Amino acid sequence: MISEKMSVMVKNSSITRAMFEEGKRLAAIYGKENVYDFSLGNPSVQPPVSVKEAVIDIVTNEETTFVHGYMNNSGYEDVRENIAVHLNKIHSTSFHKDNIIMTVGAAGGLNVILKTLLNPGDEVVVFAPFFGEYRNYADNYDGKLVVISPDKETFMPNLKELEEKLTGNTKAVIVNTPNNPTGVVYSEETIKELSKVLEKKQQEFGNPIYLISDEPYRELVYGDVFVPYLTKYYKNTIVGYSYSKSLSLPGERIGYLVIPKEAEDYEEIFAAASVATRILGFVNAPSLIQRVVARCLDSEVDISVYNENRELLYNSLKEYGYSCAKPEGAFYLFVKTLEEDDKAFCERAKKHNILLVPGVAFGCAGYCRIAYCVSKSTIEGALPGFKKLYQEYQEER
Repeated sequence: MISEKMSVMVKNSSITRAMFEEGKRLAAIYGKENVYDFSLGNPSVQPPVSVKEAVIDIVTNEETTFVHGYMNNSGYEDVRENIAVHLNKIHSTSFHKDNIIMTVGAAGGLNVILKTLLNPGDEVVVFAPFFGEYRNYADNYDGKLVVISPDKETFMPNLKELEEKLTGNTKAVIVNTPNNPTGVVYSEETIKELSKVLEKKQQEFGNPIYLISDEPYRELVYGDVFVPYLTKYYKNTIVGYSYSKSLSLPGERIGYLVIPKEAEDYEEIFAAASVATRILGFVNAPSLIQRVVARCLDSEVDISVYNENRELLYNSLKEYGYSCAKPEGAFYLFVKTLEEDDKAFCERAKKHNILLVPGVAFGCAGYCRIAYCVSKSTIEGALPGFKKLYQEYQEER
């Protein structure tokens, strides 16, 4: 028999992944072109040409053992130094290689840092709506997830409730901006106020509270939106980054942690995170793709494609009568469902071959997430179904 903990996790397995599998089933029946799958945040934009060029050059010209062999659990030193220099250039920080640990994507990085920080019963605070896997990641290390209820007007963090729910057992607070599932970018003023709350509570409890900034969508912002770099506002910040979206490389599983020297117990945390990388079974981040991203630090994907999809989908749904906030970043719309039961709404959408993820998967019932990192033709094909769905609900009122 499997473990009791895994039995629960299997039962509560990702709704997002379940919808993705449902999309494959429906595609086999109706044809892929007639199924409109908005379930998974799988980038539709191709990686920059520089990525392909780097792969070819590295596997052709670099020494094989250097490309494919083991290295320090934290990652190649020159790769980490290049990333530190790049961050310093764009954020006016002062990082070095000893602040960077290469990780198996942002998910691997979050598991590494939570493994490093958590004792059983330690609390990890998240703001709803939140990436649903945070619950599993905290539970992996017997942490307790504490959920701050959503501000459904702005989807900014509810800092009043945060202050009320922080306790002496709080070890970490996770923020995700640009946010999955809302696309909201936390304002600089919000980050400053959040930092004040954490500083105040650290002093009150006499324990460090670590702010973990989960940043796979940092570069996916529209217009002149500013995304604050959190280490500049709160010294006990740890950043988890991924190239899954910024370079359209989700399957390559590559990212990094930033652990600033200003963070309390920095040396212990850095050493423990390096060991956690090994004992969790990652051993080290994938070697080839480490070398690739180090050559592509100034490369970027064409987010104008996502912006065009954003405008088309948002404007169309608003015209039909749906309610949603316009996202400033990432590639998701978080839409108010037309009935209280968001799961029932998403089931009904499937009758139009439209696949959505209910908001309950993100700790925010009454909404659904639409991932618009798809082809424009998928959105165009789905729009008549969205319109009919809205009309159906209106006719029943």
